[in-house]
Amino acid sequence: MADPDETEDDSPKKKSKLPLIIGLVLALASGGGGFYAVQSGLLFGGDSHQADDHAMEDEHAAEKVAHMPDVVFVPVDPLVISLSERGSHLRFRAQLEVGSAYTDEVTQLMPRVVDVLNNYLRALEVEDLADGASLTRMRAQMLRRIQIVTGGGRVNDLLIMEFVLN
Repeated sequence: MADPDETEDDSPKKKSKLPLIIGLVLALASGGGGFYAVQSGLLFGGDSHQADDHAMEDEHAAEKVAHMPDVVFVPVDPLVISLSERGSHLRFRAQLEVGSAYTDEVTQLMPRVVDVLNNYLRALEVEDLADGASLTRMRAQMLRRIQIVTGGGRVNDLLIMEFVLN
């Protein structure tokens, strides 16, 4: 009979993972090198494309400056609003983007605009402001209320200049 110490293992030997690791390292290196070559302009004539892109950007910028909208920014009186019984206050300052033809009309309606904003902001709780997207949502709500008060087409946008909770 065979000695138990001298018996051969019938289990197959494990294959080496060295080729897999070498292949992975080479793939990462070639991918990085390709990215660098394209990004730096070594491939596909990057310098001429970049020059063309800059020339097109300059033309578009000149067109935008030439076609600036005829708007005026009307400041809204700053508001300080008490939000809760814990003593939290909200400082709010904004400007309205108004077509230049409607500047006087919107200025005359400014007390109503301040009233609408004051009522909306007083209804908020501190927890309402905790969400990251809350300012965008509140801005849209305030703009809609302002557009209703001032009439259609007079106020294009609400620009929030200061929104501080303390």
